[in-house]
Amino acid sequence: MGQGTMGQGATGLAGVLSLAGALSAGTPLLDMGHTVPPGGDALSHGQGLNCWEVRKHNSSEWCSFIRSTPDCRMDGGFLDYLNGVFCIFPPQLLPLAVTLYALWLLYLFIILGVTAEKFFCPNLSAISTNLKLSHNVAGVTFLAFGNGAPDVFSAVVAFSDPRTAGLAIGAIFGAGVFVTTVVAGGIALVKPFTAASRPFLRDVIFYMLAVFLTFMVLYFGRIRLGEALGYLGLYIFYVFTVVLCTWIHRRQRGDGPVSPGPWEPEMPTDAQEPESTGTNSSDYGEEYRPLLPSQETSLRILTMALTPLDYRRWRRKPWYWRLFKALRVPVELVLLLTVPVVDPDKDDLNWKRPLNCLHIITSPLLCVLTLKSGAYGLYLIQGIFPVWGLVILVGSVLAIIIFITTSNEDPPKYHCVFAFLGFLASAMWINAAATELVNILRTLGIIFQLSNTVLGLTLLAWGNSIGDTFSDLTMARQGYPRMAFSACFGGIIFNILVGVGLGCLLQMSSNQPLVKLEPDSLLVWVLAGALGLSLVFSFVSVPAQCFQLGKAYGICLITYYLAFLCMALLTEFRVIHLSTSD
Repeated sequence: MGQGTMGQGATGLAGVLSLAGALSAGTPLLDMGHTVPPGGDALSHGQGLNCWEVRKHNSSEWCSFIRSTPDCRMDGGFLDYLNGVFCIFPPQLLPLAVTLYALWLLYLFIILGVTAEKFFCPNLSAISTNLKLSHNVAGVTFLAFGNGAPDVFSAVVAFSDPRTAGLAIGAIFGAGVFVTTVVAGGIALVKPFTAASRPFLRDVIFYMLAVFLTFMVLYFGRIRLGEALGYLGLYIFYVFTVVLCTWIHRRQRGDGPVSPGPWEPEMPTDAQEPESTGTNSSDYGEEYRPLLPSQETSLRILTMALTPLDYRRWRRKPWYWRLFKALRVPVELVLLLTVPVVDPDKDDLNWKRPLNCLHIITSPLLCVLTLKSGAYGLYLIQGIFPVWGLVILVGSVLAIIIFITTSNEDPPKYHCVFAFLGFLASAMWINAAATELVNILRTLGIIFQLSNTVLGLTLLAWGNSIGDTFSDLTMARQGYPRMAFSACFGGIIFNILVGVGLGCLLQMSSNQPLVKLEPDSLLVWVLAGALGLSLVFSFVSVPAQCFQLGKAYGICLITYYLAFLCMALLTEFRVIHLSTSD
């Protein structure tokens, strides 16, 4: 499921961070290990200093250690969290710094969720409509990408730095265990139901194949080009299987082929009505529509389009909804200014001429200022003119041309281009938020002396899965438990195959088509084993119950997750450890 939200830093759009001189062989080494891996991690190997050792020094030496140790450098992102907590804040205020970082971490999850839900997914839906894809193909490709964007982006971002690769493995496996136990079990508890036999068996088999492939990669300690492509190829085969099974099922039922029509978004997954994000009066129902058609001015259209709050709805909602909405409003306002949204379900396709013309300037500007943390946007052409200035200049010219040649009422024929622009801009927002997310988790791991793996399987996995948990449980309560249960397995297949495959593929170079994955922590194997065992349990127990899933099944899954979590934490703190034979 990994739907909806966030993934860790998948910045994968951003390129590959090289590990210059880290290994004599020149092969990228992604360390999944524990706090202080034997022999040091990939970056500090040969330097003799590991950033995890900062807490072993006197507090007066923290700042100098952070600034002089290469392993403590943040290679991406806009904020240097390690420098902030160990240099800006005095040691006495370390709890305050941790509290502020934790609040910022929660807000980053909100940014990821809002961006994916209201901007990334709608534009993907519009793109699938323009490409005339069937609902099945769109569901396992574009919709899966939209739902799993935070997870996949987070994985790609984490894989881009050897010091945070454990976050990717921990998050992908941790979210898999969480979704297939807690979420699936919660659905069975909320609404006992009969599972769809063939889709369930198909998804579980493919997911077990993906987990087995990842287990073998970890066992051999490397992933080659062919194996990385194998991940992506297995997902393509999964998409083909879904389409083929659907076609066979329709033939057996005697249904005709479904013509690709307008994309139907998922049903509302909570009790909320659709929110207005800069909409006109037609979004509020018949009672609020004007009796006579009126020509709205461009200024009014722009003002209404940039209003993320429905005041009528605000007055009817409880205080906790207002509090959460108040936290989302700044994010939604900035996103409305920088990300165009094409909505195929509206007559005007959500065409807002003044705002869309503004997007011609702000969206490309956002892309160049967030790619590689603004390195490209601040580059001076011929040492004189900045790239961001050129983007504003060209964008302004195009915006003026579009404004002159279009009208407020009718979208232009090329309006679908704005869906691609919105897709790119929202992807860059997710990329930037995921990078900050990975960096702050690494900082918290250094502060508390926790491994990246345990941070990935707890904070990152929970943060990226919490939205899916609520939406699936709400869907089950509304009488759609089979749909919610299918989403549990369908979404996480995309996350593991594309997250690991694409994340490692971006690390490879033409000279070294190989990435080393060296898990030297028992926790990695506990995590992989727990996920595999949970899948085997469902694969055996669900058919044994004739696909009738009730409360007993749900209680077993949730109990299993609690037992796994206890074992993972005991392993992390070395209460449980296995001695290797010499």
